[in-house]
Amino acid sequence: MHPTPLTSLFDRAEALWLPYGPSASPIMLAGAFDHVDLEYAAIRKACALLDQPTRGTLVITGNDRIPFLNRMVTQELKSWPDYTGVRSFWLSRKGRIDADLRLINIPATPSAPARVIVDCDAFAVDRARAGLEAYIIADDVQIADATRTLHHLALHGPGAPAILARFSTHAAGTPVQSLQPGQACIVAINNAEVIVDRCDSTGEVGLELAVPAARAQEIYETLLQAAHAPEATPSLNPKVHLRPIGWHAYNVARIEAGTPLYMVDFGPDALPAETGVLAGRVSFRKGCYLGQEVVARMHALGHPKQVVVSLRLHEAPRPDGQPMRQPQAGAPVFTENPASGEQPVGAVSSSTTSPMLGGEAIALGTVKFKHASPGTKLAVLADGTTLLPATVQPTLASWTRG
Repeated sequence: MHPTPLTSLFDRAEALWLPYGPSASPIMLAGAFDHVDLEYAAIRKACALLDQPTRGTLVITGNDRIPFLNRMVTQELKSWPDYTGVRSFWLSRKGRIDADLRLINIPATPSAPARVIVDCDAFAVDRARAGLEAYIIADDVQIADATRTLHHLALHGPGAPAILARFSTHAAGTPVQSLQPGQACIVAINNAEVIVDRCDSTGEVGLELAVPAARAQEIYETLLQAAHAPEATPSLNPKVHLRPIGWHAYNVARIEAGTPLYMVDFGPDALPAETGVLAGRVSFRKGCYLGQEVVARMHALGHPKQVVVSLRLHEAPRPDGQPMRQPQAGAPVFTENPASGEQPVGAVSSSTTSPMLGGEAIALGTVKFKHASPGTKLAVLADGTTLLPATVQPTLASWTRG
C-alpha cells in the first residue's frame, strides 16, 4: 500500500498517525491534528478538510463501459445521466460483497475521454479490477487502476460548497454550490482538474474530491488558505472557516449519521441484505448481474440471518463527570438480560460517544435478524466487564440535522 502524498506535510504538523487495514501492510492515515472535539465541530459548524489515503480508484473507459457495468454491478445504470454518482456493490458468484463502489459517470472532456470513476476501499481495488476484467470478452472496455495517480480528499460541513467555489474554477457539470447528493462536476484548482461528487456521509454536505496525486499537497495547502479567512466585520472571536481533520473526528460524525463502511462495519463475507444499506445499493428491477441469484433468493425469503443496525447505549451519569463507557469494536452484543453462559446475538463494529446526543454512546453492529427490530432491548459489553443496556434504533442514523 502506498503512503498518502501528504505524509511530509502531516509529519511537520505532528499528526497522530493510525494504521488502517491488515497489520502486515497497513495504510497509515492521520488520526488527528488537534483536539478531536475541535475537528468534529468543524464538520458540524463550518468545513473540515479530510485526507483519504484509504480510498482506491479505478477508471473505466471504452464505448461499452456503461452497458458492461450494468451487467456486472447491483445497481441499474440504464439511462445513467452524465455527472451523477451511483452507489453499488460488486459481488462474487456466491453473492458476497467483493467491493462497495461509488460510480461517477463523467462524459468526454477536451482533456480526457468519457469515463466512469470508481471509488472503493483501497484494499478492494485489486479484487474489483481482476474480477471485472475476467468478464470482458468482446466488449470495448478498459479498466485502469488509478489509485496512485488520483488521490482522494473530502470537504465536510455546511461551509464546504462556498469554500470549494472560492478556491476553484467551474469546468463542467452542476456548479459546486448547487450540487445535490449524487451529483458530480469538474472544477479546476490551480489549473489541476478535480472531480467532485456530493456524498453526505457525515450528515452534513460532503464533497468528495479526486485530485491528481502529484498535485495533492498543493491543492490541500490551497484549500487550507480558508482556515482563517478574514471576516467581513472584525471580531474578537474570529470564525474558523476550515479546519484540517483526521480520522477520529470523521468517524464520530459518520457513525452519528449512520454511514457503515466496507472493511469496517461489513466486509467480503457479507451479503448485500446484511449491510443495512441494501436499498441504496441494489436494484430489484434490473436484468442479470453477477451474484443476482443469491440476492434475489434472499429477497424472496424475506430477510437475512443478520443485519447491521444502530445501537444507542444507556448509562446513568458517571461520577466526577467521567464520559460514558464506550464499547470497543468486536464487543459482543447480548439479549437484554442474558443468562450465564448465553451466546452473543451480535457484535459491535464501530462505536463512539455522540456530541449531538449529549455524550451518549452509540454504535453500529451486526445482530441476528430476530433481534434487529427497532426498539429491541439488548445489552452490550462496554469495557470488558460491564454490560450496558442498548436499544436498536429505527434507522442507522442516530442523529440527523433538523
